[in-house]
Amino acid sequence: MSEQTHTILPADSNQALGIARYAKAFLESGEPGDAVIEKTDLFHTDAVLCGLSAIALGTNAPNVLRNEAMSYRVGEDAPRPGRAVRPGATVFGSKVLVQPEKAAVANCAAVREWDSNGTNFGYNPKLGHTAGEFGHNDFYPVAVAAAQMAGLDGRAAMLGMIAHDEIRGRLAEVFSLKSYKIDHVLHGGIASAAVFGAMIGASEEEIESAIGMVVAHAVPFRAIRAGKQLSDSKGSSAAITTEFAVLAVKRSMAGFVGPKDIFRNPEAVFRLFEGPGQMFAKVGSGAKDPEPRDASPFDLHLAMRGDDFAVMGMHFKLGLYEHQSAGAIQGVVDLVARSPELAADGGSAIKTIKIVAYEPAYGIIGDPAKKDPRTRQSADHSMAYIIATLLRKAIEQQGAGQKPDWKSLMLSPLDYNESAIFNERTRELMQKIEFVHGGEEYDRRYPDGIPTSVVITDAKGAEHDSGLVMYPTGHARNSTADLNGLLAHKFELLGRFVTDDPKPIVVRFAKIAEKSADEIASLHDFELEVKGRFE
Repeated sequence: MSEQTHTILPADSNQALGIARYAKAFLESGEPGDAVIEKTDLFHTDAVLCGLSAIALGTNAPNVLRNEAMSYRVGEDAPRPGRAVRPGATVFGSKVLVQPEKAAVANCAAVREWDSNGTNFGYNPKLGHTAGEFGHNDFYPVAVAAAQMAGLDGRAAMLGMIAHDEIRGRLAEVFSLKSYKIDHVLHGGIASAAVFGAMIGASEEEIESAIGMVVAHAVPFRAIRAGKQLSDSKGSSAAITTEFAVLAVKRSMAGFVGPKDIFRNPEAVFRLFEGPGQMFAKVGSGAKDPEPRDASPFDLHLAMRGDDFAVMGMHFKLGLYEHQSAGAIQGVVDLVARSPELAADGGSAIKTIKIVAYEPAYGIIGDPAKKDPRTRQSADHSMAYIIATLLRKAIEQQGAGQKPDWKSLMLSPLDYNESAIFNERTRELMQKIEFVHGGEEYDRRYPDGIPTSVVITDAKGAEHDSGLVMYPTGHARNSTADLNGLLAHKFELLGRFVTDDPKPIVVRFAKIAEKSADEIASLHDFELEVKGRFE
């Protein structure tokens, strides 16, 4: 891998400072290929439609944080850090300038609320970087906020988005936070500090200081994702960590000095959990025992140009579901299309549903307690609920004379409201589901794919087997699905919760790289009505 296309930060270097230098250099002279820009643009539009619909439908956390942000308005006489020409940024559906950390927490929480935007799996076999950490495209509002403050155009905002995905995506490939019960959003917090700082003109040392503060003061644990019924904290984890990251940048630029060289700090999470780097013996010392190398646990490769960027390996969610269920969803869609009689007779044609999958899917969404979800956040992390809801929709559509397919079965917010969660037919179908760990045969295939199989036994005892699903629709390595067509349907589906005609909203946020500085400044200046409370 050429250093002309990638910046390589060795384990024994100051990687926090290296990330700062990379972010500034990429924003100045990065040359991502057209495919990278196009894919990032789709992920950004996808995230925004998720966020706008979550606000419009009155979900709790996005509206609480949006209202909070509006109480942090800034006037024209407020300080402008670095090269900022404006003292603040905007939230979705407003032209009022607020503190940037508040714009970031509100907008990031909104795009993540449905758990329906993009996903990475931390898998790069070309480099042997296969730590397999999750992550999501929750952070694009950071680049938009920085561009609004600094008076930058859409091209600069796009480079910020790509840089953010690159930093957090490559960190996810080399360090598994979940192995230590730390939430994956820490990688995003580090990237937020780097990108926001670089875009508003922070120095390399100030960005390093901010990254140090994030890692030293704001490590989020996976406690927010554990328990029988999940809370607002799960969906807002990325937002809250990013809020701190943006504030850390502002503090660094005001003179506050955070910990330096945080990736090699022996008391910080990276070396604390994976040791003081590799061991080596001092040359000529006569020492018999190796001495600790002053290094982080990993090298870091960050793309500067071309098409080999982390975003190219990220996956789309085509509806509302936990990404670990994508293989099972594909299996069910395929089975219903192949054997439509399974969706006949109001569900009585189905005797049992056996789902076989890998760890961590089995552990995350197979918890027996999740066969009785009572909140949306728990329902979208329940394999039983997701698959039962999909089948319930197929049965209803078949009964109405409609042929179920990916578009018609796409799970929407209405499939997670109170009436849907307690739907009698869904609850009956959930009791027919058996979720089994596939063992080594399945585990070794993840995170290359999402190895899952579904076997539905009908009322006559015949088995309908999906076979092994590896690359379901939306997966980066799926080459058969009409991805653009399905995404257009998703944008329309979510957009109609915002407005009767979603096309202008899609156009407003699509092709971000072609927009002027004025268009970026007014990007959120449109009417966004909150239509009651989501229940």
